Amino acid sequence: MHPRLVVIEGPLKGNVFPLDKKETVIGRDSSVQLSVQDSSLSRRHCKISKEGTNFKVADLESLNGTFVDRIPIKEKLLQHGNEIEIGHSIFLFLTEEDDKREPVAVLEDSFPSPDRSTVQLRQEDVVYLKPDQTQARPRAARDLGVLLRISSVIHSIHKPSDLQKKVLEMVFDSVPATFGAFLTLNKDATDFTSVLAHDRSKDVSPRIAVSRTVVAEVVKTEAAILSNDLSLNRKLGEASSLADRKIQSILCVPLPGIGAEKVLIYLESSDPSAPFDEHHLQLVTAVAAIAAAAMENAHQIEKLESENIRLHEEADPDHRIVGGSSAMKEVYDFIKRAAPVDSTVLIEGESGTGKELIARAIHLSSPRATNPFIAVNCAALTDTLLESELFGHEKGSFTGAIAQKKGKFELADGGTLFLDEVGEIAISLQSKILRALQEREFERVGGTRVIPVDVRVIAATNKNLKEEAGKGAFRQDLYYRLNVLNIQAPPLRKRKEDIQLLATYFLSQYSARFKKKVENLSQEAKAYLEAYEWPGNVRELQNAIERAVVMTTTNSITPEDLPESLLEKDPPKGVEVGKYHEAVLDLKKDLILKAFHEANGNYTEAAKKLGVHPNYLHRLIRNLNLKKLLTEK
Repeated sequence: MHPRLVVIEGPLKGNVFPLDKKETVIGRDSSVQLSVQDSSLSRRHCKISKEGTNFKVADLESLNGTFVDRIPIKEKLLQHGNEIEIGHSIFLFLTEEDDKREPVAVLEDSFPSPDRSTVQLRQEDVVYLKPDQTQARPRAARDLGVLLRISSVIHSIHKPSDLQKKVLEMVFDSVPATFGAFLTLNKDATDFTSVLAHDRSKDVSPRIAVSRTVVAEVVKTEAAILSNDLSLNRKLGEASSLADRKIQSILCVPLPGIGAEKVLIYLESSDPSAPFDEHHLQLVTAVAAIAAAAMENAHQIEKLESENIRLHEEADPDHRIVGGSSAMKEVYDFIKRAAPVDSTVLIEGESGTGKELIARAIHLSSPRATNPFIAVNCAALTDTLLESELFGHEKGSFTGAIAQKKGKFELADGGTLFLDEVGEIAISLQSKILRALQEREFERVGGTRVIPVDVRVIAATNKNLKEEAGKGAFRQDLYYRLNVLNIQAPPLRKRKEDIQLLATYFLSQYSARFKKKVENLSQEAKAYLEAYEWPGNVRELQNAIERAVVMTTTNSITPEDLPESLLEKDPPKGVEVGKYHEAVLDLKKDLILKAFHEANGNYTEAAKKLGVHPNYLHRLIRNLNLKKLLTEK
């Protein structure tokens, strides 16, 4: 085991730090074990601790938070490959002994300028791309066979790196190369953005020396270069790493037309008895032309796949569950145990607690993850519309049914159907849902054909279905059929340690969405968030942070940016309230007390006098701690 941090973004990019101490603190303070000069970091931002053979990262109450794989955390056990993001830095946590990082190519000042030992070839002069000239060349049949095999194989590969690897392997079957690489250069051709290397000895060094002169000449002329007799070139001695490898020949070929990228095939031979010749130059240049078209197709497919993922993400908001509290750990454990089976699940909990997120997590962790997840809000539709929505209808089955329509049960076949607010379904429709669950088949509205389905049902409700069933408001048999596996989504007031994590997460989301540089929450704002009871749970917190990001005029969220309902309670311990807010709170208390006095203690009359809804008045009384005072009066 070789635990270490590889810096892949930030001021220390490229550095590797071994985790050989019991504790490593990271921050901008010069006294910590890993100091990063970044103003977005706290002095002591986070720490990585060793616990036996495990490593754990913990946030040290930083202003901007600590993220693991883009999720804010307070404390998290690390696994090989996790990305730790703090400020402008990203650290890759690695533990495995073998270094699987891609090799890095380094341009080295060396030979040769084009001379009598150097041959150049432009794409338009490649004989294998001119059918009328091919037969006149020796080895033509063999080389054309190589090109045919490469062409037939690589056009079925849709991942650029896999394609490059396959091309190099097949080139090595016909060219006496000791070492080869696909090199992708940056815009000004001063460095490489990616390197894929292949060595006949299967021992690819993480650092590859490449001739600067050859690469510059190929990029400048857009022509392939073959250089032999390099050992006779006096400049070779100036390139120690190239000399150590005893390079005899270099062949470098550009790939035409790969978008804005400059891509080269770079080959070396260290065998003096098998140098490259002009036949190899012709063959590899023809291979480059074939590979270029396949690479362009692979890039387009990759681009389309990325665009597809992006569009799905935009249409379907981020469904991550955020939280590290003990209550949420129980939820994660339930998801882990419930996901592999097909039993129905009933998720109970208050509005805004994330019941649909739990349902999605179960689906995405299950064998059905590649099939549809279909969600239906049962409270949003009338009984008739809901029946049609769930089971579909046949053409002409009712007024307005101008065509056949598939229902959600049918659309979710092979996947998961999520019935949100299932407690709102009418008794008359519940029997049909029960039959679909028990028999795994149903009929469309107005239809006679039985349609079999393979659907897992997950239901959610903010009601106590057991009590509803006892009162006859919900079918007992359906309740027991849904309640095979049961989980309570914990309210936010019972997982207060997650409030700061959630707030930081939503802050990051909305700052990016609204293109505002809101970097953190002030300590006073955090105190108000943690002191509030959150009757609307996570949804209310999310809305509060969205409002705050929109309203703030600075790069930090302050209490003034938060909704008024959060500021109605007495200020949290250690937070000083300005005279304005103190005066507003006192005025609200006086107005409520006066209205109750005039209404002789009647809530409804007092609400009328104040011009507010009675429910809002109840909230004000609770937030302002007036209940005891009104009772005494």
